[in-house]
Amino acid sequence: MGFLSSAEAAVLFGIADAMDPPPPPDITRWCENNIVFDERSPFPGPFRIDRFPFLREIHEVLSPEHPAREVTVRGSAQWGKTVSVLNPTLAAWHEYGPLDSLVVHPTTSSATEWVRTKWMPMRRSAPSLREIFGDGRGEQTDTLHNQETIRRDGTLKVVSAGSPDDLAGTTRKLVLLDDLAKFEMTPKGDPEKLAESRASGFEEAKIVRISTPQVAGTCRITRAFNRSDQRFYHVPCPHCGHMAPLTWENFRKNLDPERLHAACFSCDSCGSIITHAYKVAMVAAGRWVRHNPRGDHPGFHLWRAYVPQRDWASIAVEYAQVMGWTSVQASARTEEEAQEKVEAETEQTFWNDVLGLHYEQASKGPDWEKLRDRVEKAEEGQYLPRGIVPACGVLLTAGVDFQGDRTEVTICAYGRNYRRWIVDHVVIPHYIGDQEGREALDALLKATWRTELGLRLPIDMMAVDEGTFTADVKDWAKRHPWTRVITVKGGSSANGPVLRPQQDRKDSGRTMRVQKRRWIVNVSQLKADFYGWLAKEDPQERGFVAFARGLPDEYYRQVTSEVRVLKRASSGTMVSSWQLVESTRRNECLDTMNYSEAAARKKGWAAMTDEQWGALEAERGIAPPDVQADLFDAAMPAVPLSQRAAATEPPAAAQEDSGMDEANGREARKPWIRRRGKWL
Repeated sequence: MGFLSSAEAAVLFGIADAMDPPPPPDITRWCENNIVFDERSPFPGPFRIDRFPFLREIHEVLSPEHPAREVTVRGSAQWGKTVSVLNPTLAAWHEYGPLDSLVVHPTTSSATEWVRTKWMPMRRSAPSLREIFGDGRGEQTDTLHNQETIRRDGTLKVVSAGSPDDLAGTTRKLVLLDDLAKFEMTPKGDPEKLAESRASGFEEAKIVRISTPQVAGTCRITRAFNRSDQRFYHVPCPHCGHMAPLTWENFRKNLDPERLHAACFSCDSCGSIITHAYKVAMVAAGRWVRHNPRGDHPGFHLWRAYVPQRDWASIAVEYAQVMGWTSVQASARTEEEAQEKVEAETEQTFWNDVLGLHYEQASKGPDWEKLRDRVEKAEEGQYLPRGIVPACGVLLTAGVDFQGDRTEVTICAYGRNYRRWIVDHVVIPHYIGDQEGREALDALLKATWRTELGLRLPIDMMAVDEGTFTADVKDWAKRHPWTRVITVKGGSSANGPVLRPQQDRKDSGRTMRVQKRRWIVNVSQLKADFYGWLAKEDPQERGFVAFARGLPDEYYRQVTSEVRVLKRASSGTMVSSWQLVESTRRNECLDTMNYSEAAARKKGWAAMTDEQWGALEAERGIAPPDVQADLFDAAMPAVPLSQRAAATEPPAAAQEDSGMDEANGREARKPWIRRRGKWL
């Protein structure tokens, strides 16, 4: 016999259920209920907080109910900042209630990439997000950056820091600044401050900064972290229980170049060695500790040593590759993989992406007189004379800068381990638009340069500046194949790759094609690296710069003519720029050095494997074959070597090799059959 429930009880139960407040927002719980990593992930399957215990406290302060208005997360790359911090925070806030949110990326392309590859896949797979936003299928491209909830009670706006107009005219309770260190000033203001002002209308708003750091002095995420409470993750020593953070200084002092696989830490208290086998248990028992209790908001720093995706040996191997201790090929399964690994190997990349620390760039070069004396007063034979290339595996490139009355060229040889040799600096006393200037530069491109052993090498690639006199430069360059001549233009950005192709665009702004000849050069990065390498004095050290004997004082004055200056913008942000040390100095020699390095990088200087360097050594580090001279073995004609007043005359050997008539700047042609009287 069945019984009917009381109607009154049913009504009361319904009212109670409606009045019951929702559970408090829990970002960690949201991750466990919604995130399932696919087979492409290092940890396929449902999200488990026990694999990432350091995320729990970060999630707590990012909750809508936590009182912190600002949160800073600084760390190395590829440990889940986007998938495990940014995306879940955004999703949990929208699940909590009606919300207008804003996500700001450094560029439009990075914003689009995040939407397509990070946000939309999670939106389609996470049950909570499908209920809030739908699966997003069938939407047009122009709606990707402006998304609305199904209930029409919330919106998500995704913008670029480079488009200040997109940041204006909107009010948002949640503002997430992704990759903050790459934000750059715009003519219309500071994008970070513009984004912050979007939340000024809400007392309970939250501003979240997430990024790997960049260059010291101008790094936005480091500046925000420095004024935070600076939380570092402390872990217990497995031997004595002493709590301390894992630091790069501790790791570096225990690093043995001969035993990279045994990379480890040591306890500051008991001195015991801490191997990678203890890592999982240590991290699980760790806790966040504030190092700056007076900070005005929560700030977290985390680097690769803590994350489960990679072991400590991988950090040691990457550092060894950066320092030139070991072969990249030994740790790469394919040659393509090796080239990709080496391309990214600079000190700054390691410091930022692996250690999660800002990088201290060189701000100026050494004193020019000390640099000159280091070369001119060295023992005989330590430095090569002008015009002579070292007899080893090198890439020979030229960098060209154009002025109204002359063309300046630096010829430089680039070898393995980031070493370089300045072979010569040439001044052509003609404008590139004149016939004489074009012919002289043509001749220089065809000329060959003698090594110590007598082998003659051609210029592998020439990079010419198209920033000024663009039409005449492009007109000259197109007469030569792009595999030998590229045009370069200095980039205004201090971030990003050292070399990237220029792009032709339609009137609508869409990319039409990527150029093979025209390139953008990050001159700020090249100058900082070059000045850092100038301080090295050991010829065998990574990055050593060798100068040819006999270069004039004016060359050394110009190559050290700039200094990196930090200044505070009107918004309060620190920005940097390179300026002349003295108004009377010139900088053409520094510019041509940068362009020659750009050409070397285009030829693979930063991406060649040990096997490729070995092949180049076998080809170019030898003496020329001892064969009878042929009719066409004569040296290629070179260009006039006329120098400005401050420059000295080139060595006699270079003049003999040039084959030029210095009286009129034209080629001194010799009869191909010597005249002999009464020969018949």
